[in-house]
Amino acid sequence: MNSSTNISVDDGSYEKLLSYLMGLDQYQLEEFKLCLQSPQLLPENFQKIPWADLKAVNPTNLLCLLNEYFPERQLWEVTLSIFEKMNLTSLCEEVRAKMNEIAQAQEPQDPNQEEPGMPEEETVHRRRYRERMKAKILVMWDHIPWPEDHIYLRNVTEQEHEELKSLLYPNSIGAQPQTIVLEGRAGVGKTTLAMKVMLHWAEGFLFQHRFSYVFYISCHKVEEMEDTTFADLLSQDWPESQAPIEEFMCHPERLLFIIDGFEEMALPSKWDDSLPYTDWYQKLPVARILLHLLKKELVPTATLLITTRDYRDGDLKKLLLNPWFVLISGFTEGDREEYFIRYFGDQNKAKKILHWIRRNETLFHSCSAPLVCWTVCSCLRRQIGRNPHFRLSTQTTTSLYAYFFSSLFTTAEVNLSDQSWPEQWRALCSLAAEGMWFSNFTFAKEVIEHRRLEVPLIDSLFRLNILQKVSGCEDCITFTHQSFQVFFGAMFYVLRGTEGSFGGPTKHQEMRVLLNDAFADTNFYWNQMALFFFGLLKRDIARELEDTLHCKMSPRIMDELLEWAEELDKFDPVSIRFEFLQFFQCLYETQEENFVRQILNHLLEADLNIFGHLQLRVSSFCLKLCQRLSKLRLSVSGPIPHTELTFDLETLETRLVDSKIRQWQGICSVFCNGNVRELYLSNSELNASSMKKLCYELRNPRCKLQKLTCKSITPVRILKELVLLLYGNDKLTHLNLSSNNLGVTVSLMIFRTLRHSACNLKYLCLEKCNLSAASCQNLALLLTSTQRLTRLCLGFNQLQDDGVTLLCSSLTHPECALQRLVLWFCQLGAPSCRHLSDALLQNKSLTHLNLRKNNLGDEGVKVLCEALSRPDCNLQNLDLSDCSFTTESCGELANALKHNHNVQILDIGKNDVQDDGVKRLCEVLKHSNCALNTVGLEKCNLTPACCQPLSSVLRSCKSLVNLNLLGNDLGPDGVNMLWKSLKKSTCKLRKLG
Repeated sequence: MNSSTNISVDDGSYEKLLSYLMGLDQYQLEEFKLCLQSPQLLPENFQKIPWADLKAVNPTNLLCLLNEYFPERQLWEVTLSIFEKMNLTSLCEEVRAKMNEIAQAQEPQDPNQEEPGMPEEETVHRRRYRERMKAKILVMWDHIPWPEDHIYLRNVTEQEHEELKSLLYPNSIGAQPQTIVLEGRAGVGKTTLAMKVMLHWAEGFLFQHRFSYVFYISCHKVEEMEDTTFADLLSQDWPESQAPIEEFMCHPERLLFIIDGFEEMALPSKWDDSLPYTDWYQKLPVARILLHLLKKELVPTATLLITTRDYRDGDLKKLLLNPWFVLISGFTEGDREEYFIRYFGDQNKAKKILHWIRRNETLFHSCSAPLVCWTVCSCLRRQIGRNPHFRLSTQTTTSLYAYFFSSLFTTAEVNLSDQSWPEQWRALCSLAAEGMWFSNFTFAKEVIEHRRLEVPLIDSLFRLNILQKVSGCEDCITFTHQSFQVFFGAMFYVLRGTEGSFGGPTKHQEMRVLLNDAFADTNFYWNQMALFFFGLLKRDIARELEDTLHCKMSPRIMDELLEWAEELDKFDPVSIRFEFLQFFQCLYETQEENFVRQILNHLLEADLNIFGHLQLRVSSFCLKLCQRLSKLRLSVSGPIPHTELTFDLETLETRLVDSKIRQWQGICSVFCNGNVRELYLSNSELNASSMKKLCYELRNPRCKLQKLTCKSITPVRILKELVLLLYGNDKLTHLNLSSNNLGVTVSLMIFRTLRHSACNLKYLCLEKCNLSAASCQNLALLLTSTQRLTRLCLGFNQLQDDGVTLLCSSLTHPECALQRLVLWFCQLGAPSCRHLSDALLQNKSLTHLNLRKNNLGDEGVKVLCEALSRPDCNLQNLDLSDCSFTTESCGELANALKHNHNVQILDIGKNDVQDDGVKRLCEVLKHSNCALNTVGLEKCNLTPACCQPLSSVLRSCKSLVNLNLLGNDLGPDGVNMLWKSLKKSTCKLRKLG
């Protein structure tokens, strides 16, 4: 291939390359995309473009993709290679000519290299624009109203330069991303980072080689802007009246657009099917212009840097083409520690406070936002200074915020009458709540006036750093941190009054929707709002706010919550993804045990994943108050220690307490309420003492547990503590120990215990327990020592033929009452079938046998059919799927079923059955005495040739209701044949797979 390594995409070459792609017809464009999946046509070590990204793109977006995946010098080479493959001779000649014409030195890729020389006129343009933008950003910076005692940690350092560079140069080689999304919760520094990118470019420190111009667009201003053109939008910050638009259009790849606060932009209606927009001089609403910019219809080779709070759940994901995602997490743990130490000035005290905050994972995580750090520190310093007996352990997240606001207004001078306070607080909280519902975080002057918020209150909120003015928008306000808005939004629902926050639904109706949404998803802001809402129900917090803020709390709020809680015993937590831990955390926040007990009286099941101290604490608090809980699914990710080290803030001394052990006891106590029937313990890391404590509680005479699952428990040796529970327990009927490497010692102890005469176990599941043939000796003894065990699951164990031989010796015993036996994937062969066949003849209780995924072959199936053909064989359900047999075995099965009318379910999927095998089975199915109601034929190498006999069966068989034909190539004619039979009134089939 004739090419040059010095080719780059400039204005002319880009437009030319785009014209070539746009000149392809629909089929040629599809072939071009397919060629991009062929490694032979692409450079070595090339990261293949995902087909999902390629299949629906138009020529413009296709070129954007190529730009993002290929270094610029390879764009033309790849295009020429694919055109040659497609035999587009004339286009190949044009491409080669253009490549020779534009061959030149490649633009430097190293961000540390100096930019190439530029015309003097362009340099003047850039210098003036940089000076203008530097002044604008510095003014915005100066107008950020940080609290006086807030500590700003991050300075312009060499490390910060490296962090900023890494945003736009994440890869050491290859193409750089053209769309970068900075996501993070409110206040973690996304806007600050975006402003620094702009400032460092304007000061000439960074990105000079890559971007000629950088534009900063704040989304909260978009709604206020009049309709304009894209060209005029870019000219708004220009020192002269008109920006050099032609220069922008000639070098679109050298433009960077910073779009700050996407979540504040209201998307136009029907944005997803809007017509393309490429005309820089066509007047449109600004939001629609930004929409087309994000969709890469305008300046598709420009780079976008977008900040947003909610990337994954919002509309932004649908708009962007191959975004590179960066999570902005705010303060690191080290930053938080430094902040607390500098704020309190006492390293020892600061570290002890941090130790307590770490125990509240939610609050500690929130402190990644600098202003939350300031809020927590400010509140704690005020409380410690005011109350010498202040106890940190009594604090909740809500109490910290409530005290923070109440302490501010205790000393603040606000020129409002006593009669005005309740209405003013209701107006402010209503404003906050409505903003949360509509994701609105900035409020215009007319909105504030509509709420009738008085100037004295607004001014005091500014002075106290609760509200702040929006930079660049004189009459707009916002809460200093979004958690402040969340708190006041939650407070709206506990204040007196019935009117909702935005008209229409009542406050009570809004509250129900809020709680249902908060506990059905993982949206951080809704979760935090629900947490504050419940926390405000704590009596001392409510009294404090009423006294200091002069507001009135609703006397009916708890009754309304109890009405909402009545729905808990009617819902399916799995289908609606109910967040039990979030719910428990909210209840814990109230610290009102009687109220929580009434709420939880409606909870019948719970699903909890305890992975930290907070989850352990809230689960313990709530579970011991659950009186009617009947089913608990529990996962414990960390061991419960015997003791733990804690700090006393007053004496600054350490002491040992067993708080986690007490909390684990609180969780275990739920089993003594007499209602819990099922415990599903999985993926858990416990120690012997905590497992022993659990077993003692489960053995309590008041415990009525019937079903116990201990799946994937670490370390597995602690399962020997189950002996405490199993010995002589006549209540437990189901035990599942699957996915545990039991070993000889543990399994032997459990099997011996289960043979106790008082044991009432009916179901035992030991799937994937690494059992061997030797283990079957003790299992065999278990089968003959009790007539209660009716179901045994041993799948995914290396039992082999020797193990089954031992089991079958007990299966043939007259004392064995087993009804269901599961032996899937146990490495069985044909020899096992001889023993199983004997067992089927002698054991009249065995009705279900699962031998899926064993290498039985035709020989093994033939032996099984010897027993199956006997009329006195009581087997009803036989699973032989994926057992490596052929058409020959279908003949044996068909002959057996002619004499045995007990079998109702037969699965022979994933075997080489073929059409002839199906035809043999169809002969049986058409017999009037056939009892088969379910037949599995998935992936059996069937063709349209089997559809005629199957159609005949569907029309005449009175027993068949379920048929699985998935994974077979039956063709349109075969499917049509089956469809005609399905429409017959004589067809009894209910499910066809």
